Amino acid sequence: MYLELDGNGPLHVQLTRALKDVVLEGRLARGARLPPTRQLARELGVSRNTVLAAYEQLPVEGFIEGRVGSGSYVARPLRTLDGGTAAAAPVPPQSEFARRARVFHDHARIPGRTVPGVRYAFQYGVPMANPALTTVWARELAHAAVYTPPGYPPAQGLPALREAVCDYLARRRGVVACPDDVFIVAGTQQALALAARVLLDPGDVVALEEPHYNALREVMQIHGARLHTVTVDREGLCCHALPCPPPKLVRVAPSHQFPTGAVMSLPRRMTLLDYARRHGCWVLEDDYDGEFRYDGRPLAALRSLDRHGRVLYVGTFSKVVFPALRLGYLVVPPGLRTDFLNAKWQDDFGSPTIEQAALARFIANGGFERHLRRAARALRDRRQVLLEGMRAGAGDRLEIEDSHAGMHLLAWLRGRDRAAGEALVAHARARGLALYPVTPYYLDPPDRAGLLLGFASLTTAEIREAVALLVRCLEEAG
Repeated sequence: MYLELDGNGPLHVQLTRALKDVVLEGRLARGARLPPTRQLARELGVSRNTVLAAYEQLPVEGFIEGRVGSGSYVARPLRTLDGGTAAAAPVPPQSEFARRARVFHDHARIPGRTVPGVRYAFQYGVPMANPALTTVWARELAHAAVYTPPGYPPAQGLPALREAVCDYLARRRGVVACPDDVFIVAGTQQALALAARVLLDPGDVVALEEPHYNALREVMQIHGARLHTVTVDREGLCCHALPCPPPKLVRVAPSHQFPTGAVMSLPRRMTLLDYARRHGCWVLEDDYDGEFRYDGRPLAALRSLDRHGRVLYVGTFSKVVFPALRLGYLVVPPGLRTDFLNAKWQDDFGSPTIEQAALARFIANGGFERHLRRAARALRDRRQVLLEGMRAGAGDRLEIEDSHAGMHLLAWLRGRDRAAGEALVAHARARGLALYPVTPYYLDPPDRAGLLLGFASLTTAEIREAVALLVRCLEEAG
């Protein structure tokens, strides 16, 4: 028998894989007898134990069957594979969900990703690196691993973490909730997906800020929602432009709008809540980095003003601890608890227990808020260096949207269209600087060049050098 071993892995694994291919390709039909183990070992120049190991694995997977005193035979009719591999022919999408996902999402073109081969990157959405935090987190994980029960977690989240979230939100964000209202989720993205699944049917209308977080837009589109964008100005969402008839859901980031950085004014917050009450629509508040403000205490959340149970509140630990943690929280009105519990259980049975236990202890012992204070001081310094460098070097070439919050700034290239902005991004990359355009965060982008400048992942020294390089690129662009 001709068999080709591919050299990948132990010999018995290679032989098992080769024999499967022979059966799947139809070179051995149903009922065909395989060579005796000694004979095949001689032909291939391997030990008999290698062949025995392969012959023992194949019956387990249903490819062959052994007959006492007779040998091993191909066990069942198997359809052959055209071209030899299952990956050769693309498979069309199998559901409406999958078809919408292919239309609205391109995994190879997610904006804001790391750019290889550059010296500096104004990458946004990346929290500040903190070696001390890594050490503390390793200690909390080790403790949690010893004391956490090994069974499945509660689908809604570990009670200790939900209680810690409630205590934190009451003190820092003005949100009063009980642990039964809180769901521990795999970051903002899962919270958005659960909200879409629970609140929306295909064809329902969702009102989004324009511009907005692109992943939110795609989640809603993939779930079949129809989008209505609402302009944002310096006071946040322009409530007078909310649609009539009303949408099923309004999504806002009132404490630090992404990407403009606008903070929704109190009159507009009250107008939005009144709109939701009168029309019976839901409001999804995304508070992705409301902890970081540089002109006073963090603002109270929109949810803290809600007296009629219309606001769902989303927070995340990805931006304030690190993205690899993949934990966030969703606070829902009491009437929605059962539906969200069903959706969360169906999705994953619950978030990882050890990480939840470690985070609950980190919050309870004060480590989390100590980290926030240190991070806020460092981010304030980095933001100031970025602002001073751009104002001194770029002059009137840049129009900066200064939001006094968050981990990025939005800067418009004065008098430049989108094509000029794309040319600057390409030129800067060739010079070793990664710049990120704002265009992907619009459903209908303006013909204007804008840049998102993240500063959390750069030191103050790196920011100075990166700004100097940005200024040179602006000068070279003319």
